[in-house]
Amino acid sequence: MRLARGCLLLAALAGAGAGAADPAAQRAAMVRIVAEDVRASADYLGTDRLDPRVLDALGRVPRHAFVPPAERDQAYENRPLPIGWGQTISQPYIVAVMTHLLALEPGDRVFELGTGSGYQAAILAELGAEVFTMEIIEPLGERAAATLQEQDYAAVSVRVGDGYDGWPGRAPFDAIIVTAAGDHVPPPLVQQLRPGGRLVMPVGSRFLTQQLTLVEKGEDGGLSSRALLPVQFVPLTGGH
Repeated sequence: MRLARGCLLLAALAGAGAGAADPAAQRAAMVRIVAEDVRASADYLGTDRLDPRVLDALGRVPRHAFVPPAERDQAYENRPLPIGWGQTISQPYIVAVMTHLLALEPGDRVFELGTGSGYQAAILAELGAEVFTMEIIEPLGERAAATLQEQDYAAVSVRVGDGYDGWPGRAPFDAIIVTAAGDHVPPPLVQQLRPGGRLVMPVGSRFLTQQLTLVEKGEDGGLSSRALLPVQFVPLTGGH
């Protein structure tokens, strides 16, 4: 299946003719592959299609701008890529699925633990969210902030620090996304989630199967959670 997807991408780009190196054509091919993977994983996700707005955002954000120069020729492959300091930019399929699970509306306030490259924050901003993102690795956070600024996502607020405790001064949040794995959902994040809100996070050990987990807070403050999809993320770091 991986080979088939790779061939689909190459064929789509070849079909673009003179525009084969055009990032817009590469993004369009990537979006088609992501949609195919969603259909293939429908039994896990409970749906065979994502919110069209999410796929549209994936087709607009220049992923190549968020990866190091050495990786840019692979920027639109449907896989994670190294971004330095032992971190990665997530697979586009995973970015799309996690974004879809947040069920965002324009104007929603979102906290992201783990800015990484800044790509996920840019996707959220494309959906009209007000994004507050925190990165514990200082040079990575600074680079992400600069990239977001250069790509006209200046409204994304980036802070360097340990995001385990959230961003109390900007809470409550309509949605929270955690882009690194932990063995539990940080209680401060649950506290900062607005009633009716959603939190998406990979939960599990670095050496065992992790599960992409959706936590929903009811209007009465009650919590429910569902493990949806086996995943593999870099681990959370920091004092906790």
